[in-house]
Amino acid sequence: MRADARRNLGKIVEAAAEVMAERGVDAPMEAIAKRAGVGVGTLYRRFPDRHALVVAVGDHYIHTMADALDRASAGADAWAAIREFVTWAAEPGRAALATALAEVPQEAIAGSAEFARKRAGWVEGFDALVRRAQADGSMRADVTVEDLIHLLNVFTCHPGRLPEPVASRPVRYLHLMLDGMKAGAATPGAAPSPRDPS
Repeated sequence: MRADARRNLGKIVEAAAEVMAERGVDAPMEAIAKRAGVGVGTLYRRFPDRHALVVAVGDHYIHTMADALDRASAGADAWAAIREFVTWAAEPGRAALATALAEVPQEAIAGSAEFARKRAGWVEGFDALVRRAQADGSMRADVTVEDLIHLLNVFTCHPGRLPEPVASRPVRYLHLMLDGMKAGAATPGAAPSPRDPS
C-alpha cells in the first residue's frame, strides 16, 4: 500500500472512531468521510460497507487500549499504572466509543483475527500489571484482571445501566472502587473471584 493510501486509511478509521463516539455506529458515512477529509467514494473504496468500517474501528480501539496499557506499564509503580490506565480508558470520548461499539453484536468485532490477537495480548499485559501490583504489596491478592475488565466494561460500555449520578461522574466512582482494591482493604473471609480459564 502506498504511503498516501495508508495515511488516508488511518485518517478514515480515526475519523470514524470520533464520529461513532459522537453519533453511534449508525453515523452517516458522509459525516465520516467529511471528518476524514476524503470523498465518500474514497471511503467506500476502502470500506465497501459499514460492517467493514466498524470492524476496523474495533481493531483501532483495541490497539489504542493496548498502547495505553503499554505506556502506563512502563512506569515502576504498578498500582499507579493501573489507576492511570483505568482513568485513561474512562475518559468521556473514549468511553463514548466503547459505548457505541457495545451496540454491535460481539461476534461482528470479536470475530476479527486481528482484534482477537490484540485483545488477548492486552488482557495478558493487564494481568501481568495486576500481578506486579500484588507482588509489591500494593494491591489486594484476591483481585483478578477479570474484576478490573468487568468494572471497566460497566463504566465505559454500559453507562446506561448506572445510576445517573454515577454515570455523570464515572472517574470519581471508578477511583472509589479502585481504592477498595488496595492492599489492606479486603473484607476478611471474602471469596476471591474465580479466574477465567481462557
